Amino acid sequence: MQLIDTLADRGVLSEAERARALEAVVAAADRAPHFTLLEKGFVKEDALFPALADEFGLQFVDLTEATVDPQALVGIPQKLVHKKNLMPLARSNGTLVVATADPFDSYAIDELQTITGLQIHPVLGSPKEIARLLKTHFGIGGDNVAAIMATAKQDDDIELLENIEADDSEAAKQAQEATVVGLVNKILIEAAAERASDIHIEHEESGIKIRYRIDGLLQEQRLPQEINRLQAAIVSRLKIMARLNIAEKRLPQDGRIKMKVQGREVDVRVSIIPMVHGEGICMRLLDKGRMVFSLKNIGFLPDYDKKFRQMIDRPHGIVIVTGPTGSGKSTTLYSALNEVKDETTKIITVEDPVEYQQPGICQIQTHSKIGLTFASALRSILRHDPDVILIGEMRDLETSEAAIQASLTGHLVFSTLHTNDAPSAFTRLIDMKVEPFLVASTVEGVLAQRLVRTICPDCKAPFKPEAADEVPIDFPKSKPGTDEPWDVLYKGTGCRTCRNTGYRGRTGIHELLVNTDIVRDLVVQRVNAAVIRMEALKQGMRTLRQDGFYKCLNGTTTLDEVGRTTAGDLS
Repeated sequence: MQLIDTLADRGVLSEAERARALEAVVAAADRAPHFTLLEKGFVKEDALFPALADEFGLQFVDLTEATVDPQALVGIPQKLVHKKNLMPLARSNGTLVVATADPFDSYAIDELQTITGLQIHPVLGSPKEIARLLKTHFGIGGDNVAAIMATAKQDDDIELLENIEADDSEAAKQAQEATVVGLVNKILIEAAAERASDIHIEHEESGIKIRYRIDGLLQEQRLPQEINRLQAAIVSRLKIMARLNIAEKRLPQDGRIKMKVQGREVDVRVSIIPMVHGEGICMRLLDKGRMVFSLKNIGFLPDYDKKFRQMIDRPHGIVIVTGPTGSGKSTTLYSALNEVKDETTKIITVEDPVEYQQPGICQIQTHSKIGLTFASALRSILRHDPDVILIGEMRDLETSEAAIQASLTGHLVFSTLHTNDAPSAFTRLIDMKVEPFLVASTVEGVLAQRLVRTICPDCKAPFKPEAADEVPIDFPKSKPGTDEPWDVLYKGTGCRTCRNTGYRGRTGIHELLVNTDIVRDLVVQRVNAAVIRMEALKQGMRTLRQDGFYKCLNGTTTLDEVGRTTAGDLS
């Protein structure tokens, strides 16, 4: 095998590896040899493809920086380019430059030349990068319905964990066609692979639109025009998977899909609402395989980490986590529960809904239609001898009073509130008509938090702001805990891993208010949140904005992210 000899001559393969590689290639004679070498781990792409290009006399192109000419995509048979992994790059004077990952497959080039009538000039590229460019420029499901059917078995990596039922209606039959099933599976697989937290499927006058919420921001996904004729079948398929009524198109519906995507268990909460041009669908993805509930992953700076751990180690009292929807409150609470969990502690939670099932924790799902509310469940679980209680949300007087009563009788209670900052939690409870002296004596501390995107580690780079307006006026002049002035900040330059956004993943910024005797006196006096805030700042509390600035200095996030998330918090 000339390719193996070339790799050995270049020092990529040792003599022992050369013999094993040759054996592997011979055993898989029906596959292109370089794919076998990659799959078996004998060689990496950056060493393999330059050698392969030299062997075939082709140019190797780094597709991470390639620019695709829109004219090159006109009249291209999508089924063929997806099936053979061919990516048109440029078109000029009757010649089409096409990237291929398999130079052994000359028939694919000949077929493309016959169909388009153009002279094909092949170049060599990475198969992963070609697949990425195909998805970017032709869209999800861009291999059209015929190709989906042809590759349905290969791409169908979704296993439903609950049996689904469908009637004999025409809509149900269309939704169960292999074309539609394959397309919906592609959408879900793509969302899980991109770490999306939500999928938005929206109907507009011009057709269907799909957006993924990745790291807190919506990103639109390209779709081929042919998929618009399947939009009704896509909605019906999702309704069947969520066990909803596919005939009901006038009223909102909520359901749930339990499935495995590429071996990982994913729970999908489905909400469908009728809109002007059709039914809008929002799906919240809870990827249990990716979630690790640990305080180490919350993003606390060392001083806040120490204070929060001390707070949750107390035998009784109430610990409140506040913030808007999607700010990571549930993740922080689950992490705190896992920190205090052991064989000697009984933990019971009341949630709406139970998002993540945790071993060693007794979890209750509320059911308001039969009277199982936060308050009624809380009164009952006190007879189950718990040590720690989690209440999903203190949303009314009855629930808040029950939580306070549980705290006064020797239980540690965790809960959430929807307030903008930590001091406002005290005034919010008093606004619910809870007696101020009860609030002051039971609440041990309040943690307010937001989520900010973290800088992509693969393209992270230092930079020094040159213009005065690049740094906010309230940004620290020195590094935390020192008088040493800072010299550089960090940002992501954009790369393939982060989809050229410069960010990958999220972390928390926090505002931790620990209750003290002075704060208790202020709460009893019914002062407003601003007064409590000023006192907490004197005692060492950092605002969300200040905590975010410190995380800019240590290279976790950027000024733009902190500014976007804490707009208006100019303390």
